[in-house]
Amino acid sequence: NEELNACSLQLCACRWRRLVPNKGDDSAGIVDGQQQATMQQSMAFRPGAFTGRNAALRASGVRPARAAASRLVVQARQKEAGVGIFGTKAGMMTYFTEQGTAVPATVIALEEGNYVTMVKTTATDGYDAVQVGYKVVAERKVRKPELGHLKKSNCPPMKHLREFKLVDSSKVSEYQAGQQLDISSILKEGDKIDIAGTTVGKGFQGTIKRYGMKRGAMTHGSKSHREHGSTGPGTTPGRTFPGLKMAGHMGAQRRKCRSLQVLKVDAERGAIVVKGSVPGKAGNILEIAPAKIVGVNC
Repeated sequence: NEELNACSLQLCACRWRRLVPNKGDDSAGIVDGQQQATMQQSMAFRPGAFTGRNAALRASGVRPARAAASRLVVQARQKEAGVGIFGTKAGMMTYFTEQGTAVPATVIALEEGNYVTMVKTTATDGYDAVQVGYKVVAERKVRKPELGHLKKSNCPPMKHLREFKLVDSSKVSEYQAGQQLDISSILKEGDKIDIAGTTVGKGFQGTIKRYGMKRGAMTHGSKSHREHGSTGPGTTPGRTFPGLKMAGHMGAQRRKCRSLQVLKVDAERGAIVVKGSVPGKAGNILEIAPAKIVGVNC
């Protein structure tokens, strides 16, 4: 047991770079020869721990190179069930169905645009996606690199570009650069769609408005009316834990509403009517894509 304890101490010392007896001074060593031999036997499962290239590097004072860490791939956007379009939120209204039911609805205007600006495939780019542009503007409002990218596809200058990654790679071959998407063929009445956009910004707000916390007493000498209260323990751990709900910026975040029903598609007026509300205020740009239904298209 004493030898194992000595080996454990030696390993700890190695981790903190406090090892190795000084040359010429045997009394300065951490363990003696017998304990060092026992430690080497216990470390025999590590090939090259004390011999070979690692031993030469340790003797020269250079740390052996470690294997490169596995690369972490982060996918910001999920794949969509199909290629979508852009739209501009025009406002909300009361829509009366054929049965006479009044339902809240959102009107989405379709401005000039919705051109296919680029088609990506697994062979050329490593994944399947279709890039769509929206909202035609003057050339001076588009940066030169982006303007050259649009001219290569024979597309007018547009302000917004976005890729729709597809679950079914076979659908990519249906689109070509420079093609204008037909709204009537993509959306029909009764379809389910996913709409993503930026929520309304509320500015810097307290915890009551931001998270719905309860306020303190307003009378009887209370000194805490709308404060958030304690932020954590005292001496232990002596810090505030990450993720604590506190006052801060509220809203202005990307959100997606799923499985919204299309009530009407008006291609002549360039507008669609969707049941319910969508993120953002009037004038916000929305991304509209076919809804992902488990077992059907994903």
